[in-house]
Amino acid sequence: MLAILLALASAAGYGGSDYAGGLAARRSSVIRITILAQAVAAALMIFILPLAGLPAPSPGGLAWGAAAGVGEAIGALALYAGFRDAAFSVAGPISAVGSAGFSVLAGLLLGERPGMLAMIGIGLALPAIIGVSASPGSARPGRLEPRRDESDRGSPAESRRAGYGPLSAGVIWGLIAGASFALLFIALNRAGGGSGPWPLVASQFTALAVVVCLGAATGEARLPARHAAGLAALTGVTGAAGEGLYFYATHAGLLAVTAVLTSLYPAVTIGLARLLLSERLTVTRLAGLCLAAASVGLIAAAGAS
Repeated sequence: MLAILLALASAAGYGGSDYAGGLAARRSSVIRITILAQAVAAALMIFILPLAGLPAPSPGGLAWGAAAGVGEAIGALALYAGFRDAAFSVAGPISAVGSAGFSVLAGLLLGERPGMLAMIGIGLALPAIIGVSASPGSARPGRLEPRRDESDRGSPAESRRAGYGPLSAGVIWGLIAGASFALLFIALNRAGGGSGPWPLVASQFTALAVVVCLGAATGEARLPARHAAGLAALTGVTGAAGEGLYFYATHAGLLAVTAVLTSLYPAVTIGLARLLLSERLTVTRLAGLCLAAASVGLIAAAGAS
């Protein structure tokens, strides 16, 4: 029961983080937003470490933590890009189905046997992706008009924000995010719980290094404008909380259970977008969301059985 509660709390943290990050990405550069969010998350680890009873870090735990950081960085960049280019209800559920499905497959390879329900749940993933992706209406996000970052004018990022991309962009980014978050979930599970929070430290600082290097390579290694910085900082705080809760959840239960329960995070993101942005949900997309929920739910039920 502890693992289930921690995983659901992790889903709430990730869902809030994705909502704040998605809003920030519609106001400024995705890379700049992610750099600040990861810097805040890494700084939190520095404050938390003295409060924890710290065993000596193991090389294996640190290596798996670093791998998790790579998945976290790529997944965050892809998800925020998807939120920028399409509705919250596109990239979020697709990333969740992908991360849940890949995590269950990893669990199978590691000797876990979730059962037939999990296989049915994975089988529902494809129609869920198709349903969520299909929309006869506008692919534009909700009623938020992006505020222009003055330093972004004339850049490719600003041009994309001026006219949101096609729905297919949200699908592609969601798939990339799902695979990357699966790496995050699997790596933190494999890091083990015997090294305390050291794998989390390795994850956060590796993710920060990845996005800073990417920012340097693209000329975007700067902080976002003030109107987006607060949202980016909130993204880092809630995202770090979600990752920490998942880390302890996955060592209190099976990967196939904790990963799929944590993958319920789009429910929070989409709920906030519907409540605060009045983001529209077509009948087809609602059906896709229902299939996505059924997919994740079946996988979780199979893992708990």
